[in-house]
Parts: sequence; C-alpha cells; structure tokens
Amino acid sequence: MLARSLRRSVGHGSIGSLLCSYFSKDFNRMFSFTFRNQNLLEQYPDEVISLTDDGYANVNWDELGFGLTTTDYMYVMKCSKDDKFSCGELSPYGNIELSPSSGILNYGQGLFEGLKAYRKKDGRFLLFRPEENALRMQIGAERLCMNAPSIDQFVDAVKQTVLANKRWIPPPGKGSLYIRPLLIGSGPVLGLAPAPEYTFLVYASPVGNYFKEGREPINLLVEDRMYRSTPGGTGGIKSIANYAPVLKAQCEAKAKGFTDILFLDSTTKENLEEAASCNIFIFKDNVISTPDTQGTILSGVTRKSIIDMARNYGYQVEERPISIKELMAADEVFCTGTAVVVAPVGSITYHGKRVQYKVGELSRKLYMSLTGIQMGLLEDKMGWTVEVE
Repeated sequence: MLARSLRRSVGHGSIGSLLCSYFSKDFNRMFSFTFRNQNLLEQYPDEVISLTDDGYANVNWDELGFGLTTTDYMYVMKCSKDDKFSCGELSPYGNIELSPSSGILNYGQGLFEGLKAYRKKDGRFLLFRPEENALRMQIGAERLCMNAPSIDQFVDAVKQTVLANKRWIPPPGKGSLYIRPLLIGSGPVLGLAPAPEYTFLVYASPVGNYFKEGREPINLLVEDRMYRSTPGGTGGIKSIANYAPVLKAQCEAKAKGFTDILFLDSTTKENLEEAASCNIFIFKDNVISTPDTQGTILSGVTRKSIIDMARNYGYQVEERPISIKELMAADEVFCTGTAVVVAPVGSITYHGKRVQYKVGELSRKLYMSLTGIQMGLLEDKMGWTVEVE
C-alpha cells in the first residue's frame, strides 16, 4: 500500500468535527478523515501523519508485537484535590509536564488500566467491558486517596481516544488497539500527603501478541525469594508502584529462557498468587481453579470473564487458595489478562523441577470464545461489548 501524508489536527473538547482531506494526484482520488474536534489545523499546522490508501496507518500489521507504537492523540482531564473531574480534551500525543515534586514522581501515587478496542469486519469498533476498568480505577483511587473520574467519564474518554486514533486500530484478526488510562497525582507535594491535583490521561497503541511465543505455550518459573504483594498492601489494585518490584525476578527468569515469572504468597510461601502481568488458572479432574484474590491478587477483567464463561459452559469453577503442589499435579494450566488474553502454559519450573503440561481443549475453547466476542465474531449473549460510535 502506498503511504500518503496528511496534516494532522488535534484539539480541545468534542464540540464539533473537523474534516481533513487530501488529494492524491497519482490516483486522482480524495481521501477524507473526520475527527471530533474543530478549529484545530490552525493550532497544530505542522503535524503530519502517514496514511495508506485504505485509511489505515502505515504499519506492517503482520509483524505487530506488544510494544509502543505512538499514535496521534491522547485524552487529558485534570482536577484539584477538593474538586471533581468535569471535562477533558484531546491533544496531540506527546510528553507531559510534571513538577519534580509531583505526587506520582515522589510517592508513586498513581494507577493505570489496560483495555482493548477491536475492529470488526464491518469496520465498526468494539470495547470489552470498559465499565469494569472504570470501576476498578475508582476502587484503586479510594485506596490511594485520589480523585477518580466517574464511570461515564472514563468510558467517554476511552471512546474519544479510540475514535481519534481509529486509523491505528489493526485490521480484523491482526491485533487490537491497546488503551492505557492513567490516573496520577500530578500536583506538587513535598511532605507525604495526597497530591493537590490529579490528572487522568488516556493514550493508545496498536498491539499484537503479548508474549514472543504468540499463541504457543509459555514457560513459567516459580519465584520463591521475592514477592509481588503482602496482605494489607496494594496487590489487589492496579497501582503503578506494584509493577517495578517484579522486574528483577522477571528479568532473571527471562535471562534463563523462561517466558515469565509466577509468584507465591508472602505468608505461607506455598500458595499461588499470579504471574508478573496475568492471573493463573489450573484444570484438574474437570474442575477449573484459580487463586482467590483476597486483596493480594489483582481481580482481572479477563479473569472475571473467563470464570463466568466457563461456568456458562457447565464447568465447576473454584476461587480458592491453590498450593504449588496442586499446580505441579494439574492437567492443564493457563494464564489470563487483557494483554495476554488466554495463554496456555507449557511448563512450570520450581526448585529446579520442570513439569510439562498438555495444551488441552479447555484453554483453546475459552480463548476462541472470548476473542470471538471481543472481535464481534460471536454473539455477545453476556452484554460485555460496547460499540464505539
């Protein structure tokens, strides 16, 4: 496909729409793109975007991995500690300005979410359960003494971000647009206290498979020296500060050839918690089991969806403590998460012992059913998808 160039406009609010078009001399054709903003070319006259003849961004979709591809726009909304979020605006994707004494930089006062938008075969766009991400952000904000956007504000901001970056949504079956909402303490604070100002920001990036293995089974190493969370801590919310502490164990595991790390609980040191970026399930004697959250494990949206879906298929699903011994004796193991979707586990290594698992029909069935709903290929009897218009 032949790439073109188009002056890009980004703007403030969603009052109207700006029609940007360019003329293709080679093909004597006009291409038009509508954005939900007005009077913006004058504000950003030098912005240039690359287009293809079919309206997609100039990306090799067949080689799309899970990495940052910068898109055109992001959504930003601010409020003071004593106020509520009211209205936000789209602006060009780019660096943001923070005080060196901001709450996020000094005390890690921040949360993030992750969800995806899919392009249907008819060209429409679908989100998967965005209200669940909004609710989880509100729960996390309460724990970290932060103001949070309402569910409607959250979902509307996500929709605006998707529509503004729609050319970056991969073709059907080639991936998705990963959406990253952030809520951070952006105001300056020196002593330990809640920040005086909060920023809600949403950006997006087209992505493919999370693991380099693609849809092939992943190999996990059980970590028993370092722990992801502790009782009474923040393991049950999507705090930004939860993730850097897992990097050392994860990097060591990857250096040894493993896909990811699997953490045990910090109290008994015998029960499963979760992997660095996803929840875990085991299948044994026709029963599906997953660790109960109990405040130390993140309640994943995909985890919740898989539990509901499996029960609808007639499986017995248990949320309970699961020992490392049970894991090693399981018939089938798989991980779930927004980024990984449903990832079959091929092996678990613990104290030098490697146990291999078959990739059974269960994880395949759940993966196909879930992605079928997310992409609009299957009827959404659960009412989980939200169309972006």
